[in-house]
Amino acid sequence: MKKAIYPLAAFFVVVADQITKYMVRAHMQPGDRIPVIGDWMSIYYVQNTGTAFSMFEGNKIVTIVLTSILIIGCICYAVYEAKNGHSLIALLLTLIAAGGASNMIDRVSLGFVTDMISCGSFAVFNVADIFVTCSCVIMIILVIFMFKNGEEL
Repeated sequence: MKKAIYPLAAFFVVVADQITKYMVRAHMQPGDRIPVIGDWMSIYYVQNTGTAFSMFEGNKIVTIVLTSILIIGCICYAVYEAKNGHSLIALLLTLIAAGGASNMIDRVSLGFVTDMISCGSFAVFNVADIFVTCSCVIMIILVIFMFKNGEEL
């Protein structure tokens, strides 16, 4: 995989996430809800001062430090995996880091992360969260099937 794909993928994640967050902030007030699929799915503007599932809510320093450590760790491991020929794992780590970075932009500039996608009684999330979660799930599946008895397939 060409090296240019990593920064381009990260750029796409950050831009897509920041545009959707901007649109929500520009056209809605916190707590506003717009039904998309009946009562099951809606655009629901929430200002999240915590991390995933609102952990560490209201503690900006902890959320910034933890997120920074995870972003740096993902970037370092992505570089390592890319050098070892595991370009898909490197790409997934890049998407995770980009999602974390986009949420960090909100945390630092606004003091909260803009969340807006609500499905049933599940947590409210955003585009960056989708990339982080899907990339993690795909990476777990890959790691399970890439290694068998401690040896790479």
